Amino acid sequence: MYAPYIKLLRLCLIISLAVSLSGCFYWFRAYQTYLQMDDFDEHFSITVTQDFTVHFKHPRLFNDDFISLAKLQPSIKKQLKGGEFWQYIFRKIDQKGNTLLPETKFSVDLQFNSDDKIISCAFSPLFLMIAPPKFLEFSLRSLGSGEINKETRQLKVDTSQLDKINADLPLKSNVLAQLGEPLSIEHLEKNDIYMYHFQLDTHDIESGYEDRALSIIKLSFDRETQEMVKMSGGFAGLKIAINYRNYQKTAESN
Repeated sequence: MYAPYIKLLRLCLIISLAVSLSGCFYWFRAYQTYLQMDDFDEHFSITVTQDFTVHFKHPRLFNDDFISLAKLQPSIKKQLKGGEFWQYIFRKIDQKGNTLLPETKFSVDLQFNSDDKIISCAFSPLFLMIAPPKFLEFSLRSLGSGEINKETRQLKVDTSQLDKINADLPLKSNVLAQLGEPLSIEHLEKNDIYMYHFQLDTHDIESGYEDRALSIIKLSFDRETQEMVKMSGGFAGLKIAINYRNYQKTAESN
């Protein structure tokens, strides 16, 4: 019975945020999309082939909103019949910023309709090595229960309140077979953190946002089980952190 009031409070929050940002209505449309997460299957669908694609049934975001939010241009823009295709390409680089060969890359593909509204977002196979499909879908579905921090504009999900999923964690050997050697390895008490740098292929970066073109990805592997237990990274201005064990159903809960 309190759900409508919670949504109203969230709406007031985002309106006040949009006003404080001097008319940045793309934040309001982003928040409308966030509200749709409360009823995920009503507004979205997912298909998994080689890619992982999220389909927007009732799109709110425009193509220009992504530029306003990320401050970064896509690597590729193509006109399609009845819309437009954008692709953000990230290439693995060394410490000096040189692209490593043989090339290791992943992409995020956006498709827009004739009204310039997003209708799909697809993640390429290499991205799914660091965000496995079952865990990626679960994290997307959980966003509707998250809380927004007005000051930092961050969304945090309390995973302790969520149902868990039956899914195996990726093994380090399989991940490294696709991503290759990391830039550095940090050894903690129980985990090893592998760090990678990927550079977005983009142009005309807005002054002050140059650092957003660099994706610093950190993968945590349990030293005993050799499983990947955490992932964090920045992707075109979007920061993501997932603790996979928080989503995984344990033997005790089966």
